[in-house]
Amino acid sequence: MRSPTRLRAAVGGVLLGLLAVFAVPGGEAARAADETTTVGDVTGFDAEGGVYRLTAGAAVARVSFVSAETFRIELAPDGTFTDPTGKDIVLPQGKVPRTKWREKGDRYELSTSKVTLRAYKSPLRFALYRADGTRVWAETKGLTWTKDTTTQSLARDADEQFYGAGMQNGRGNTSHRGKKVEVSVDYEWNDGGHPNSVPFYLSTAGYGVFRNTYAPNTYDFAEPVTATAKEQRFDAYYFAGKGDDAAKDVIGQYTRLTGKPFLPPVYGMEIGDADCYLHNANRGERRTLDSLKVADGYVQHDMPNGWMLVNDGYGCGYEDLPETSKGLAERKMKMGLWTEDGLEKIAEQVKAGQRVAKLDVAWVGDGYKKALDGCKDAYKGIEDHSDARGFTWAPESWSGAQRCGVQWSGDQSGSWEYIRWQIPTYAGSTMSGLAYTTGDVDGIFGGSPKTYVRDLQWKMFLPVTMTMDGWAASDKQPFRYGEPYTSINRRYLKLHESLLPYLYSYAHEATKTGVGAVRPLALEYPDDPKAATDAAKYEFLTGEDFLVAPVYKDTATRDGIYLPKGTWTDYWSGRTYRGPTTVDGYSAPLDTLPLFVRGGASVPMWPGGIRSYEDREADSPLAWDIYPQGKSSIELYEDDGVTRRHRAGEYATQRADVRAPRSGAGDVSVRIGASEGEFKGKQSSRPYAFTLHTGDAPSRVELDGRALPRLASKGAYEKAGRGWFYDRDDRGGVVKVKTPSLRTDRAFELTLDDTSAVGGAVPGAAATVDVPAGQELGAGTPGKVAVDVTAGTRDATDVDVTLDAPGGWTVAATKTGRVPAGTTRRVEVAVTPPKGADPGEQPLTATARYRSAGQDRTALQRFALGVMPEAPGKDTWASDMVWLKSTNGYGPAERDRSNGESGAGDGRTLTLAGKTYEKGIGTHANSVIEVYPGGRCSAFTADVGIDDEINGYGEVAFSVEADGKVLWTSPKVTGASATVPVDVDVRGARHVELKVTDTNGSRSGDHADWAAARFTCA
Repeated sequence: MRSPTRLRAAVGGVLLGLLAVFAVPGGEAARAADETTTVGDVTGFDAEGGVYRLTAGAAVARVSFVSAETFRIELAPDGTFTDPTGKDIVLPQGKVPRTKWREKGDRYELSTSKVTLRAYKSPLRFALYRADGTRVWAETKGLTWTKDTTTQSLARDADEQFYGAGMQNGRGNTSHRGKKVEVSVDYEWNDGGHPNSVPFYLSTAGYGVFRNTYAPNTYDFAEPVTATAKEQRFDAYYFAGKGDDAAKDVIGQYTRLTGKPFLPPVYGMEIGDADCYLHNANRGERRTLDSLKVADGYVQHDMPNGWMLVNDGYGCGYEDLPETSKGLAERKMKMGLWTEDGLEKIAEQVKAGQRVAKLDVAWVGDGYKKALDGCKDAYKGIEDHSDARGFTWAPESWSGAQRCGVQWSGDQSGSWEYIRWQIPTYAGSTMSGLAYTTGDVDGIFGGSPKTYVRDLQWKMFLPVTMTMDGWAASDKQPFRYGEPYTSINRRYLKLHESLLPYLYSYAHEATKTGVGAVRPLALEYPDDPKAATDAAKYEFLTGEDFLVAPVYKDTATRDGIYLPKGTWTDYWSGRTYRGPTTVDGYSAPLDTLPLFVRGGASVPMWPGGIRSYEDREADSPLAWDIYPQGKSSIELYEDDGVTRRHRAGEYATQRADVRAPRSGAGDVSVRIGASEGEFKGKQSSRPYAFTLHTGDAPSRVELDGRALPRLASKGAYEKAGRGWFYDRDDRGGVVKVKTPSLRTDRAFELTLDDTSAVGGAVPGAAATVDVPAGQELGAGTPGKVAVDVTAGTRDATDVDVTLDAPGGWTVAATKTGRVPAGTTRRVEVAVTPPKGADPGEQPLTATARYRSAGQDRTALQRFALGVMPEAPGKDTWASDMVWLKSTNGYGPAERDRSNGESGAGDGRTLTLAGKTYEKGIGTHANSVIEVYPGGRCSAFTADVGIDDEINGYGEVAFSVEADGKVLWTSPKVTGASATVPVDVDVRGARHVELKVTDTNGSRSGDHADWAAARFTCA
C-alpha cells in the first residue's frame, strides 16, 4: 500500500490550494456556505404508483417503499432529483409492497402492513411508527441544508444505543452514543481511522439508516442525533427491524438492499501470506519463483496456509506466473496478486492461476465509487476467467463492497497497542454488514515474537486473515521466530483449520442474513446493559458460541473479561462460569488465549491436525465438540469449497440437535440428521468423533439404540475404530465417542445415559485450581510454586497436586488430602528448573486430581512461571543484561544504538547534546525495558534525553520503577532539552523497569536514549 503519510501530505496540499482559490475578502463565501435552510411547510402532495411527493416551496421530498419494512426518503432542495450512485450500490429489489395513504389533520400517513411514515405538514417533518402505534424514530426538525450539506436530526431516546458506520478502527463493537463518527476516506490506518467506511448506522430503537451516496458523512450521536452528508441532496433508506433480533433483522434488510456478503472459497478462509519477490529493495534481488521456498517453509513446519500474494510491493512486478501457480498448487496453496495500477491484465493473470486479488490505495485511493468498482471488477475478473469464486481484499471500500471483498484495516505497525485497538474494530464492522474484516498479523512494520503470537492467536477466530512481509525489517511468517513461538503459532493455525466447518457454516449463514461470524456482545445480548459499554470492548463473539478475550498487554494475566448471561466454559481447562460475571486475573501465559464456549454449543470440526482443506479425504471423520445444556441445534453447511456450483444448488446441510438437562444430572442425546443435498466430492459416508463436556461419566453410550463398547484407557480409545472413553483429565472431564463410518444420507442418534449437562451432575461440585501470578524461580535453583486448590460445593478428597513441566525440570507431586467444601488450601510444589532454562516466561500446567461428588476428577490451570537469569555479581551495563520485557513504540528497542526503523540493529550511534555514547539503550516512546538485578545492585545511573538525530523534535518523560514502585521521574524532556542525569538508589530491587512515556500525544520524534545506562552491583 502507498505510504499513508505521503498520501495525506499530498491531499493536504491540494486542500490548501483549494482554500486559497476560494478565499474571498471578508469571508463572504464561507458565510454563504454555512448558511442553513430548513425545509418549510408542505404546499403540495401527490401519490402515484406507490411513490409519494411532498412539495415545500421550491423543495420536493419523495417517499418510496421497497418492502413492508424498508423505504426511501429523498429531498431535492431545488426540486430536481439526482442519483449519483445509480445502480452501483442498491440492487434490484423486485415487486414493491402494497401501500396506502391518508390525510389526518396535521399530517399525511403513508403505510404498509408493518409501518406508517408520518409526514407532518407544518413544517415538513417525518416520524416512523410501527403498525401497533409505537414510535420508531422522529425528526426533531425538518431536513436542513447548506450550500454543501444536508442534515437530518432525530430525537434520541434515553437508553438508545448506536452502531455501524463501517470499519471504525479502535471502536464500533460498543455503542457510538454520545460520539461523533466520520464516514469517509481518510487514509488513517491506526486507532481512530475509518478505512472502510459505510454510510449506514443502526439503533437499538429498532431501526437503521443507509445514506445512498458517495459523499462523506458525519454522524453525531448526541441529542438530537444529526446525520450529515457533504452534498446538497438528501437520499436515505430506512429499515424497521422486527422481533427479538431487531438489529440482525436491520442488518439483513440493509444487505438485502445493497448485497449480501459473498461466500469465500475455503482456501480464502485459511491464512494468507503476502510478500514481494521480484525487485524487493528490502530483501535483495529475488525471483517470483522464490515464493515457493517460502511456501516450503509452511509445509516443512506443518503450518496451514491457503494462498500467497507473490508481488506485494510497489514496483515489485512478477514473472513466471503459470509456473508459480503450479508450484503453489503442489503445496496446496493458491496464487494471489496485488495491484497498484489497475486490472487491465486480470484476464491473463487469472488464466495463469491467480485466485486472489488484493487492491490498493495507489489505484483506488480516492475510494468511494472507484474503490467499489475496483472490488466488483476484480471479483468479476476472477469469476469470468475461471470456475473459482471471486476473492478480493480492499482498503477504503464503501457500501456494497461486502458482496465482493474482504475489508482490512490498512498498514499498521505490530505492537501491544495495535492489538488493543484492533479487537473492537472487526466485531464493530459486522454491525454494518461487513462479514469479512481483518488486519495483518502483527502489522506490516515493527512487531516482535510475543506480539506476533498474541495477535495471531485471536485472529484465528476471525474468518479471514493474512501475514504480510516485505515491508518489515525481517520476515514475518509464523515460523520465523523459532521456539517456543513457532509451536504456539502452529497450534492456533491448526485450531483455526479444525474450526473451518464451523466458520464456513457461519459464512454461508451470512449470505442469507447479512450477519458475519465475528460479533459484538451487544448483537447477541441486546438486553445486557454492559454489552454496549467498555466492559465488553476488548472481547467479541465468533458465532454464537465462542467468546474471545485477547491479551493486549505484555502480561500473563487478563482482567476485565465480561461473560454475559449463561454458562461459559473455559476452552482450555473446562472450568465453568455462570454469567453475567466479570473474570479478573485470568491466567494467560503466552500460549493461552482467553477463550470461552457457550453452554449449549455444538461445534462441527475437522479433527486430525490437518494442514490444508485438501488433506480431507473421502473417509475423513467429522468431529462435533458439544457443551450439552438444554435443547440446542446447529446446521452444518458443506459444498465443494472452491467453485460457484453452490449458487446452482450444489451444496448440502446437516443438522445436529442436542437434548440435555438445563443443569445437573440426566441423559444426553445427540441427533445428527441426514445430510440433505448433493455436491461434487460429497462424502457418501464418514466416521464421526464426539467430545461431550459433561464433567461426569455416563453409565452407557448407545448409537441408534445399540451399546458402544467402553474403552479402558486413552490409548485404547485412540487405537479403536469405535467406542467411548471418559477422560477425567481432559478439561474437567469429557466423554469421547467414535462411531464407525456411517452413511451421510441417513440420520443417527447418540445417547449418553446417566450423565449430565455441562458443569457436571452436581453443579458447582468441581474444584478449581489457581496459581498466584508473579511467581519466580532461578534457573537451576530449587524452589517452590504455590498452587491454590478451592473445593466446590462438595469436599475434595484425596487431592494430589503436581505440575506438568518441560523435560529437564524436576517436580515433586504433593498430596494434600482433603479440602473442605467452599474452602481454599494452598499447596507448595517443589520445583527445580534446569540450569540452562531460558530466562523469561515459562508456561506450565498445575493439575489437581481429586475425588468429589462420587467421581474421580481433575482440575487444571495453565500459568506462567518466571524463570530468572542469574543476578549480576558486578557492575553491569543495562544493554548487556537479559531484557525480561522489551516493548517499544516503533520497531525494537536497540542495544547500544539509537532507535532505528523497524529492524534490530538499524539505529545509529547514541548521541545526546553532541556527546556520543558507546553503551546504552535506544527506544521510542512509549517503551518499557525490564531487567533483573535480583536485589544485588545498589544504584542505577544514566544520561537520558532525545537523540540528536531528531533535530529538536519529540517530547517525553523518563521514569525508573522497581518492583512496581516509581523511584524516579524526569521532568518533561524535548528534543531541545539538555541531557538529564539519572542516579537512582535501587537497593533491594529485584525487577527494574526503564520507562519512556510520550507527553504530548504525537509520538513524533520520540527517540529516547538511556545513554550509559549502568547498574552498580555487589
